[in-house]
Amino acid sequence: MNYDTFVDQVAQRTRADSEQAVELTRAVLETLAERLTGGEVLDLAAQLPRPLQMVLKPSPRTESADRFGAAEFVARVALRAHVEEPAARDAVRAVFTTLREAISGGEFDDVATQMPRDYRGLVEPAMAPGATLRRG
Repeated sequence: MNYDTFVDQVAQRTRADSEQAVELTRAVLETLAERLTGGEVLDLAAQLPRPLQMVLKPSPRTESADRFGAAEFVARVALRAHVEEPAARDAVRAVFTTLREAISGGEFDDVATQMPRDYRGLVEPAMAPGATLRRG
């Protein structure tokens, strides 16, 4: 999946314009990079378009995952994207669903495995049958 398609999918899922979709995507991926181990960040980045790879660049301090729950994940996304938490929660679900379409199933499973149980409400919509965007 190319960058424009990724952003377009997030925009459609969040009902945001392209500029806001870029901001939401960046906020979710930056937060995800904090939550994953450095090796997993590299594996994920390798399957994404270059502009998104740049967002996921791990630093030496990101080798070990920062342990925080789903509520903190949403709060960090809201802060980064300058949106309210309900909009951030929708954005997280939209980006996870779009990631699921953009990367291999095995890689998505590897990402999902690093998420604790309280992330289920954010990640499972991406795993549900029919989670892909229907073109009408």
